[in-house]
Amino acid sequence: MFDMKNLKKIGSFKETAPDAMAGFLALDKAALADGAIPKKYKELMALAVGLTTQCGYCLEVHRKAAIAAGATREELAETTFVAVALRAGAALTHGTHLIENDT
Repeated sequence: MFDMKNLKKIGSFKETAPDAMAGFLALDKAALADGAIPKKYKELMALAVGLTTQCGYCLEVHRKAAIAAGATREELAETTFVAVALRAGAALTHGTHLIENDT
């Protein structure tokens, strides 16, 4: 199912849902632009989210963008472990729902 060639199909949304697609593209551009948070850090955040949601498309697109924005191998590795920690932390905190309260 995952194939980077599928991203070419995104263009069809400009025809079938032009207003929604234009809105998405504007949001995406604004959200990832340099601002109070530099683009490199935004791309690293996008990678952490992509790792957490396990979106192969996000990982490939934002990996390239992060590297183009100056991200190092070490920053990519640390970003990976931020995502690992949050996924593990989410499992831990959701595990509290399994514990019966004796009070």
